Amino acid sequence: MTHAKEETVFDQSTVDRAQAIIARYPQARSALLPMLHLVQSVEGYVSQEGIRFCAGQLDLSEAEVSAVATFYTMYKRRPCGEHLVSVCTNTLCAALGGDDIYSALKSHLGVGHEETAGEPGTPGSITLEHAECLAACDLGPVLQVNYEFYDNQTPDKALQLVKALQNGERPAPTRGAPLTDFKQAELQLAGFFEGRDADLDGPSAAPETLRGAQIAEDRGWDAPKMPSNAEFPPIPEKK
Repeated sequence: MTHAKEETVFDQSTVDRAQAIIARYPQARSALLPMLHLVQSVEGYVSQEGIRFCAGQLDLSEAEVSAVATFYTMYKRRPCGEHLVSVCTNTLCAALGGDDIYSALKSHLGVGHEETAGEPGTPGSITLEHAECLAACDLGPVLQVNYEFYDNQTPDKALQLVKALQNGERPAPTRGAPLTDFKQAELQLAGFFEGRDADLDGPSAAPETLRGAQIAEDRGWDAPKMPSNAEFPPIPEKK
């Protein structure tokens, strides 16, 4: 039963992509992280079959693959919805309203952390999670959909966004590439970008992020330049 499922789910195109990932690295085992994203692009999560697939491709034990898959929060052990909604509830975003946003989405969707509203993988299904710092404190509170940013959120704006996703819409992120679904985002994280050239045309850094650099430029501030003859301390010998 297991082998039949692996042959069906992880077809030859997936095997070819796995081998392409392996070819990027001097040692095959270094390909494990992107290969787990490849598995998620196929199944929408890392199943036990996905663990075995990675182990077989990389000549690792299932225990070694499982240790990595269970360590990083980006690898999901239960099937995800069409969209993964991650609400930052770390200190600054929480103080600015992130907790209220998360509570509003929990109430609307009727689910908790890492739970899915709707049948996983089907159109309009949403997996909700609260996330640690999403590295956008200047734009908080923020949330992500499939790892694309939606900045300066409020409970009402977040509810409108999630309702649009449930209705099959894909509102444009504040920054970054046009929104896709969770599986396609995982394929990109695995390193495959076919047909996504236009993603580079999306907005990048926000004015808030660049404000300090702009003030420095306007006021003529400059960091001290490093002397051309600067001496660096010796690098300690590794033991």
